[in-house]
Amino acid sequence: MNIRRVKDLEAYRCAFEFQQQVFVVSKKWPRDETYSLTDQIRRSSRSIGSNLAEAWAKRRYPAHFLSKLTDSGGELQESIHWLDTAQACEYLGMDDHTKLLQAAETLGRLLGGIMAKHETFCLR
Repeated sequence: MNIRRVKDLEAYRCAFEFQQQVFVVSKKWPRDETYSLTDQIRRSSRSIGSNLAEAWAKRRYPAHFLSKLTDSGGELQESIHWLDTAQACEYLGMDDHTKLLQAAETLGRLLGGIMAKHETFCLR
């Protein structure tokens, strides 16, 4: 497959799907979590794809591209933390928690693959 834009990356599509899954489950959480847990996980899950998009725009500079990819991975790890918190607070059932962690693991592997060969994505 010829990758011409960020939306062509499987990692980007996976990140977008992950953020939407997080949005759907977080709509059921208590209103008193709106400005804490709910806001935090929505922000971090949305930042995965947005950092990937920003990285794509900066792929003329390999170090900057890798840095933004690393930021994307950091946001993924933050999202996992919030998923664990939501499950511990009994806002997120075990099935949804497992499903989202599996999606996060897949996304992490995809991001890791891009990071491992980031220079092949850079403009020359």
